[in-house]
Parts: sequence; C-alpha cells; structure tokens
Amino acid sequence: MDFSIKAFDTKNTVATAKTGCVAVGVFENKKLSAAAKALDGAGAITAALKSGDMSGKTGSTLLLRGVAGVGAERVLLVGLGNDEALVEKSFAGAVQAALKAFATLGAADAIIALPMTEVKERDVKWAIACVVQAAHESEYRADTQKSKKDPAPAGVRKIALGVPASVANKAALAQAVAIANGMDLTKNLGDLPANICTPTHLANTAKKLAKDYKFEVEVLDRKQLEALKMGSFLSVSAGSEQAPKFIVLKHMGGKAKDAPVVLVGKGITFDTGGISLKAGPGMDEMKYDMCGAASVLGTFRAIGEMNLKLNVIGVVATCENMPSGRATKPGDIVTSMNGLTIEVLNTDAEGRLVLCDALSYSERFNPAAVIDIATLTGACVVALGHHNSGLFTRSDAAHDKLAEELLAAGKDASDTAWRMPIEEAYNEQLKSNFADLANIGTPGGGAVTAAAFLENFTKKYTWAHLDIAGTAWKSGGAKGATGRPVPLLANFLINRV
Repeated sequence: MDFSIKAFDTKNTVATAKTGCVAVGVFENKKLSAAAKALDGAGAITAALKSGDMSGKTGSTLLLRGVAGVGAERVLLVGLGNDEALVEKSFAGAVQAALKAFATLGAADAIIALPMTEVKERDVKWAIACVVQAAHESEYRADTQKSKKDPAPAGVRKIALGVPASVANKAALAQAVAIANGMDLTKNLGDLPANICTPTHLANTAKKLAKDYKFEVEVLDRKQLEALKMGSFLSVSAGSEQAPKFIVLKHMGGKAKDAPVVLVGKGITFDTGGISLKAGPGMDEMKYDMCGAASVLGTFRAIGEMNLKLNVIGVVATCENMPSGRATKPGDIVTSMNGLTIEVLNTDAEGRLVLCDALSYSERFNPAAVIDIATLTGACVVALGHHNSGLFTRSDAAHDKLAEELLAAGKDASDTAWRMPIEEAYNEQLKSNFADLANIGTPGGGAVTAAAFLENFTKKYTWAHLDIAGTAWKSGGAKGATGRPVPLLANFLINRV
C-alpha cells in the first residue's frame, strides 16, 4: 500500500479531485462532515441519508457512483456514529470500514477525506497513524509457511490522506509508515514457528537490519557468554540443542557523546517451561515468548527507516527453554553476570534469568535509560488483561519521569501501558535460604515480584520494565502477534529526540 497527502484548497477541492474513490464521513444525526458537504452540491448525499439507505452508524458504508459535480468516480459514505464530537473509537471504526470497502473496489487509488483534524482529544498525527496502521493490519498475511498463499490484496493500492501538506503532517506520515513496517516485522517474527524462528534466525534478522540501515551489530555466542560469566542466561539454554545468541544492535543517530537509550528484549524462541514443564494445551503459543526480542527488532526497523537522530542500542538475549538431561533443574543455583547467586525454584520462570544478565551487560553503555520488554508473567495478564502492558519502575524523580514518558507515548500511540508498583516489600518474597535470591516469589503479586527480581540488576541506571504477556499476541480464532509495543517504543524514542 502506498500513502500520500492530498491537500485541498480553493482551487483544488475535494469535489474536483480526480480519483477512483473518495471516502467522506456522515453522522447518525444526518449531519455531514465538511468534506461530505463539499460533495453534496447536487444533494445526492443528503438524499441517501433521508431515504434511509445510509444510517450513519459507526462503520456503516454506502457507495455512490457518478455523483454529479464530483471528480471522483465513486463516493464512499462512512458512518461516524451519533456523536458530533467525534471520538477515537468511532474514527478508528470508520477507517476500518473504509479500508474494507476499498478492498472490494475496482479502483486503484482513493482519498480518505474523513475529518482527521476533528477527533476528540486526538491530533492529526494520531489520525494519520490510525489510517496507516489499520491499512497495514488489513493487508497483513501470516501465510509464509503455507504451500498455497492467501490471495494477494485486491482493490485500492494507493491511498491519499486529505490533510494539509504541512511539514509536520508529511513527517507524521513518514513516521507512521516506518512504525507500521516495524510492527509488520515484529508480527512476522512472532508468528513464525519455533523450528524456523530460532535464536540463529533472530541473529540473522538483526544482521540484515544492520546491513539495510547501517546499524552496528554484534552477535555473541556461547563461549563469549561464558567468558562474560552469564551463568544465569546460559542456565536457561542448557537443555536445548539450539545455540544461544546475544545480539547487540547500535543505531548511533545522535551526538557522539549523548548517552544512549537501551532496549532489552527477551527472546525465548520456545518456552516448554524446561523441567518445570508447562501443560500441553496452548503450549504452541509459547513460540510467542520471543515477542520482546521481536519488538526490539521491529522498533529498530522503524527508527532505521526514520533515521532517528538519537543513540539507541538494542540488546536481545535469545535461546530456547527445553527439558533434557542437561537442563537446569529446580533447586539448582546459578551465578549471574553481576555476581548474585540465584536459586532456580521454577525453571518456567526463565525470562527473568535471561534478562538479568542482559540488564547487567547494559551497564557498559552508560545509558540514559534502559527499558526491557518481555512476555514475562501470566500474572500480568490476570492483573491487566489484554488491553494494557504492565509498566514497572522504581519510585523516584528520575524513574517517575521515565514512567510518565512511556505512559504518554503509549497513550499517544493507542498502545497503552499501566504503571504497577515496585516496593522493597516485594523483595522479601524472593528470599532464598541457599542463594542471594530465588527466581520466583512466594504466592501473590507474581508480575510485581518478577519485576522486583529484575530491579536487583538495574541499580546503576534509570530503568523500566514492560511486561507484554497480555498484549504481544492474541489467542483463539484471531491468533497472531499484534506488533505491540512497537508503537509505544517508537513514539517514546521520537519524543526523546
């Protein structure tokens, strides 16, 4: 899908625009959007509303052909609901309905002239991103492994957005396309089966990104990880035939002396639970346990395309968690990179064992901030469902500021997070009789104790943890990766610039 901006003025109006189709909005109370009014010189749209052919309900559509006085071959009326104060949900529903209709047309191009500057509590940048991401979502196909591919997208292939051609709007469109491309990469990686999307596959993906966008890349193998004394990370990989990989990507788009933002991704390409074996039903979805890593790679795809003027480092620790004669056992004690010993009470709490060494490694970059992203706990899904990612930070001025930045970026991107507590009391649940700490806490607050565990390895910098277990993928008939939290992360980095 190709996107562009189509600005209207007194000479080049929405009524005179030559295109295969123009989509305009109508409300349930028979009110027309400004663009719809401009096309209603002969009264065809008003007549359609009066006749009852078009209700105006959110997502309803009516296609008119050969409208007198209109340059477009077709006019698509799209319902915006009964609220004159247009809200986000109604606008998003209208966009999705317009795109669905476009896919059935014989037209090659179309204009979306919905009221993109009138969405309540939203700006035109958000509206542009809404259109672009919805278009990418409508075209996404998880069919790379099918012998017969899904039919290629039909209908409209070029979409112009009816907004002013300002520098800001052009930048917003470029950013929206880059972020949508990054989400596509994240979804593609997540949806691949674990026999294909191995740690080596993630490493090769990072190398390709580095080649395409001139990133620096380094991939550390087992011997190098042993030399770094990453005993915690390596304990998770011990039962697998797949070699662990530790990936470092660098996008140095800012000034040489500027401290980087570090994104750390959990990359468990398949999680059986190890010796603490998971139940069989639904275990296939544990291919999604690398979605934190996928979101880091997707975010790098986006910032590379934008050539973002910021120093950003991606750290991805990736391996499989498998049972075997070599696998780590419940009760084993491992030593992390920073020297803390960990009693592994449950081998299915492996994400924190991988992340803790990656967080210790991140110290060497003297970061401005470190954000780890992980499908870490089912407890976070219990707490927040599938709407918000869990956000955890310490409570002080620097961490409160970081949390506010992330929450605002998520809200702006419709990729929301909710802040959860971290307090010293939760560390009491992680005490071990035999090691410095246990890898699981006593019952209660499972998402919080997981974050509290990670916090022990982040004392030397400003840090936040995103638990995306509830937001990284969908189950059931709509099973598939969502691409979250790439929009949140990309907007956060854009705002940092």
